Amino acid sequence: MQDNEAIAMKPLVAIVGRPNVGKSTFFNRMIGNRLAIVEDIPGTTRDRIYGDTEWNGHEFTLIDTGGLDISATDDMMTRVRAQVELAIQEADVIVFMCDARAGITPSDIEIAEMLRRTNKPVVLLVNKADNAALRQEVFDFYSLALGEPIAISSTQGKGTGDALDVIVAALPPEHDEKEEEDHRPRFAIVGRPNVGKSSLLNAILGQERAIVSETPGTTRDAIDTIVRYRDRELRLIDTAGIRRRGRIAPGVERYSVLRAQRAIDRADVALLLIDAVEGLTAQDTHIAGYIHEAAKGVVVVVNKWDIVRAKRAAFERGEAGAFDEPPPDAVQYRRIITEGLKFIPYAPVVFAAAKTGYHTGVILDTALRIADERHKRVSTSKLNEVIHAAVLRHHPPHRQGRELRILYVTQAEVNPPTFVFFINDESLLHFSYERYLENQLRAAFGFEGTAIRMVFRSREPREAVRRA
Repeated sequence: MQDNEAIAMKPLVAIVGRPNVGKSTFFNRMIGNRLAIVEDIPGTTRDRIYGDTEWNGHEFTLIDTGGLDISATDDMMTRVRAQVELAIQEADVIVFMCDARAGITPSDIEIAEMLRRTNKPVVLLVNKADNAALRQEVFDFYSLALGEPIAISSTQGKGTGDALDVIVAALPPEHDEKEEEDHRPRFAIVGRPNVGKSSLLNAILGQERAIVSETPGTTRDAIDTIVRYRDRELRLIDTAGIRRRGRIAPGVERYSVLRAQRAIDRADVALLLIDAVEGLTAQDTHIAGYIHEAAKGVVVVVNKWDIVRAKRAAFERGEAGAFDEPPPDAVQYRRIITEGLKFIPYAPVVFAAAKTGYHTGVILDTALRIADERHKRVSTSKLNEVIHAAVLRHHPPHRQGRELRILYVTQAEVNPPTFVFFINDESLLHFSYERYLENQLRAAFGFEGTAIRMVFRSREPREAVRRA
């Protein structure tokens, strides 16, 4: 796609090394939260993971990478190597991590030779130096000819301060101007495993920013990418596929699901991908429910639409092997989505094919429009005019001989749009009338594609908070 570009707002520091030397443990300790997956399984981190950190007043972005095995020839390791090489190209400083317990390995020697050719600052960290004997072994790593090796223990935190001092000293000079607050809209790409989330990200970027594989769950880590589109910058968050809770394996899958949910929490708009071939599933509905509960914007993206159209055309031509009945067309499919996701009637539906780039622009245009709707403000006078007219058209139902009275309405927040209703007694409010009021707000002011929050406050101290 034209005009897309990855933008580094802070100096970049890439952590590289062979599998299972503790790169993700170091990364997590440096950024202060469990963003990268940590498992005692070589190759757990496959994609590049980014996280911001600060040391002694210097801010920079760390890049965690997959374990590098230069001699490996299998497809996945080749892709991991390509990701590591991209991280090295992006980085201002490279942290080369080795393992004190294992000593220098042939892979370490190969990686050291590759890093020397980059002509970039390299900080050599020897991890797992958990005791005095192992710290003595660190001197052997001088033979890699990458400067002084620094003994650290990522799990214990030993030596990490010294490591950060050296990393900060190697950073490029800082600019005087302060980075402005990030007002870019945030879009999370979510959905079940293998529905095409990474393919959509790559179609938007025009480069293989995330690993694309037919293996469900390949993208185990949430990945942020800054994109320029139609003279606007936006942040894309690629996530792991979300599975049913009972089917989540311990360890890697568990963290992947938590991260995907956190990505939705961080986002302004979720791009919910559905597999057009498999159709709407219970798990799709579960994810949509999570988006709705989090009061986010949402675009329902029916992906792999090119396959469905091809199958429908084959049926109409009467080709052998065609189905007994044709796959649904766009009108029928939209009706299926509307019925299955009736709790988010405000969500637009876009039919797309991530692999070919079909309707990629429509997805982004729709998401940007929704992001703008989430920041819409309505004047108090207009709000009360609309709600007063709505009450006159349809009076609230009586309960125990009493009638709900709406005294006053105001918009308290944006992103999500939040409306506070001052009423006589919230116990008189029925959910059906609350839904009616929401529909009146949408009819008058739009709020396409986004959940809205409605807060009801009684004149008494009691307060109820309800999400629409």
